[in-house]
Amino acid sequence: MNLNLNDKNALVCGSTQGIGKATALALAEEGVNITLLARNEERLKAVLSELPSHGSHDYIVADFSNPDTLKHQLGSKGNYHILINNTGGPKSGLIHTASTDEFINAFKMHVVCNQILVQHCLPFMKTEGFGRIINVISTSVKEPIPGLGVSNTIRNAVANWAKTLAGELGEYGITVNNVLPGFTDTARLDQIIKVKAQRENMSEKDMAELMKSYVPAKRFAKPEETAAAITFLASESAAYINGINLPVDGGRTKSL
Repeated sequence: MNLNLNDKNALVCGSTQGIGKATALALAEEGVNITLLARNEERLKAVLSELPSHGSHDYIVADFSNPDTLKHQLGSKGNYHILINNTGGPKSGLIHTASTDEFINAFKMHVVCNQILVQHCLPFMKTEGFGRIINVISTSVKEPIPGLGVSNTIRNAVANWAKTLAGELGEYGITVNNVLPGFTDTARLDQIIKVKAQRENMSEKDMAELMKSYVPAKRFAKPEETAAAITFLASESAAYINGINLPVDGGRTKSL
């Protein structure tokens, strides 16, 4: 299948590790010009050096904990056909013990920053008659995950924000979709396994095996597998897919 992504421009957030990095590499292999965005400049430089030399790639240093700084760092950079909204999830914990600041900070990082990025990218997308906004969130949108109280709340806020946006932007050739990763072999999953293992008084190895048993595929996803789904949604072939939540979870989510 020809995805017709050659010479498109993409802004990929959280692109120094995990799914974000895998997505930047996958899009670049399809001929997309990549702008990496994350808070660690040294890691950004390292990923930049891994991108194919046939594209025009750069990076932006910004921290999503400070939306005003993000807006400033974006500056006059733009002309993006593809926006990948992706950032690390809120810390683990029970919802009834979470502080109000945890909710406020997570809302800023995941909803307010997404809004800033979309408003930055929209003028060019409308001019081009082509736009792909893809939000990497969580299967908690369909089924809340125990021990991730703040994350469950904020991820659903992002999903509903995106669904509303999809209805508003479809007429301009712009689609808005959510990818819901399941248990994916990333640093984020390592953190979740550690917390769960401590809470259940189990070894991390045993907890990982238990979590794999919940998945029909009986394994964790590779970041590259989620990146492949994102890359398809970014393509011209996915032009009539809009406003959906796409689980990439090996069949673990039991809801339709």
